[in-house]
Amino acid sequence: MVVAGDFRNGITFDDGQGNVLQVIEFQHVKPGKGAAFVRTKLKNVISGAVIEKTFNPTDKFENAYIERRDMQYSYDDGDLYHFMDTETWEETLIAHDKVDDNFRFVKEEMMCKIVSYKGNVFGVEPPTFVELAVAATDPGFAGNTATNTLKPATLETGAEIKVPLFINEGDILKIDTRTGEYLSRA
Repeated sequence: MVVAGDFRNGITFDDGQGNVLQVIEFQHVKPGKGAAFVRTKLKNVISGAVIEKTFNPTDKFENAYIERRDMQYSYDDGDLYHFMDTETWEETLIAHDKVDDNFRFVKEEMMCKIVSYKGNVFGVEPPTFVELAVAATDPGFAGNTATNTLKPATLETGAEIKVPLFINEGDILKIDTRTGEYLSRA
């Protein structure tokens, strides 16, 4: 059990209404008149929604343990993504609506974290940084290395990003999956 008066950033709890919430920010408020309360900013771990809510410091909630398991992405059959646990060889199927937009940077055989609560999978976390080849982009020209001008490039996974003008087809790039930005050549 976790008490609202003991909230800290990162604590995850079940609010009793089927929502799994994570504390993003909290503030203990002791007004001059009236009872103390805890003002919080919470993120619904499953839906991603962020809400602000106040609690009585004595409110009690059940701890929520979010499980993150490393699994290897196998393939997409059109309806479901297939992941395999490399230790038990167990296969997990995940619907397309359970993955975020940053999954477009994942290619087959990459390791991802499968995020679940009480056995129900609600998300997939790709690696923070990936190295992918450029499948298509306009050719680069000599002298285009000193500007901040960007051009579109399609990666081997089909994702489109903006890259500097000197990047050519076949180059291997390091990408930050959180922001979808080009970081460097690999």
